[in-house]
Amino acid sequence: MKRETLTASEPCPRADLFVSANIAGCTRSSVKRLFDEGNIRINGKAGKPSAAIKAGDVVEVVVPDAVSYSAKPEDIPIEIIYEDEDIAVVNKPQGMTVHAGNGNTEGTLVNALLFRLDNLSGINGVMRPGIVHRIDKDTSGLLVVAKNDGAHLSLSSQIEQKTCRRTYIALLEGIVKEDSGTISTYIGRSPQDRIKMAVVPPDKGKLAITDFKVLKRYKQGFTLCRFDLHTGRTHQIRVHARYMGHPVVGDPVYGVKKQKFSLNGQLLHAWRLQLVHPSSGKQMDFEAPLPDYFADILQKLTET
Repeated sequence: MKRETLTASEPCPRADLFVSANIAGCTRSSVKRLFDEGNIRINGKAGKPSAAIKAGDVVEVVVPDAVSYSAKPEDIPIEIIYEDEDIAVVNKPQGMTVHAGNGNTEGTLVNALLFRLDNLSGINGVMRPGIVHRIDKDTSGLLVVAKNDGAHLSLSSQIEQKTCRRTYIALLEGIVKEDSGTISTYIGRSPQDRIKMAVVPPDKGKLAITDFKVLKRYKQGFTLCRFDLHTGRTHQIRVHARYMGHPVVGDPVYGVKKQKFSLNGQLLHAWRLQLVHPSSGKQMDFEAPLPDYFADILQKLTET
């Protein structure tokens, strides 16, 4: 456990900004978690991330030790396309949940990682060791895993600062007329169905920005698109595709009711991942080819 006592020499509009600027490796998201857990006090009292800091204020920060994880290792085959002492890059198959939740504690990517890797960061707790970002259960493709807390903080900061770039490939229903564009909305829980996400008013959600580019159009009434994320909201691409009027093919939640193909989930693949290595500072670029079931469907289609 590490304790830090910070005294503000000048005002700061937000406490989370003040803490993240003065403690190395602390991102705003990790600082928020410390506030939520009661580990940050301002002038001896519990504070909020949005609290304004005045000159002379004393901020006490307790950073707990990383918790040892208790998820069960399982011998589940996974494709690790890169690994070193700090990170591992995994090509997750469709149908695999990233970590435990909603009563699902076995068969997850975390269970497989615990079996395959010697170390994982403990920042996200006992059920999500090493997990810096997620992709949906029925989305395939790349995600990076942190093997120690320093790497985790670095990767989290890159995602927050949008220097870690994530690119997806999806097959969409219908013909997208625009060749490219940017979708900027707010995404939050659907007021009609709390299980779903939806485009909502600014005061009901968080800003979500997605770039899209058409790769191919098909005579059968489908469009292959590339999506680049600027933010990482839950179901962001799937929600934005529906918002465009062109939901992802095979999407059981946001897609059309009558599907032309027999699929186990949406045709959405995390194709490319670009990041800066936490230790070396080297720019790294990873790509994962489309899974066979996705590529097989494209081969059956005819370009316009």
